[in-house]
Amino acid sequence: MPRHILTGAPGAGKSTLLRQLEIDGFAVIEEAATDIVALALARGEARPEASPGFIDAIVALQAARQRRAETWPDEVQVFDRSPVCTLALCRFLGRPPTAALLAELERVRAGRIYSRRVLFVRNIGFCAPTPVRRITFEDALRFEAVHEETYRDLGYELAMIAPGPLAERATAARAAMAG
Repeated sequence: MPRHILTGAPGAGKSTLLRQLEIDGFAVIEEAATDIVALALARGEARPEASPGFIDAIVALQAARQRRAETWPDEVQVFDRSPVCTLALCRFLGRPPTAALLAELERVRAGRIYSRRVLFVRNIGFCAPTPVRRITFEDALRFEAVHEETYRDLGYELAMIAPGPLAERATAARAAMAG
């Protein structure tokens, strides 16, 4: 079953594109990091990313969601981010990858879990902050570059989804998934 990764800079329009792909009939697996941050903030943690267990919590939720999705009957699945994105997050934060992250990256590589062609959503020229997305546009651009470099370092092919109307982005994503 093809499992496609959708990634890109914070605020690039990934969630909107995912909603469209879901409406178009694709199975969508939600992003783990956003949910981990939202939960930590709800628990009163001011800076969840500073927590020593932050990266491993993301990895555990990503792996659980991916394994759960293996039981789904869908022909094609679209994942909002992947463990490679978590490695990019470590690099962006200046933190070494954890043992759990390295093990998950190896499991993903050895098991050929995801398509080697990644849907990379380019930034749209701004980044609107939210309670969970607390990043400047300048940092979002830097994070985008780290993501791109990390995926390329691990041998993934990037199918760039250019800024533009949602219909055009969805068409580009479907074409990239079709191969």
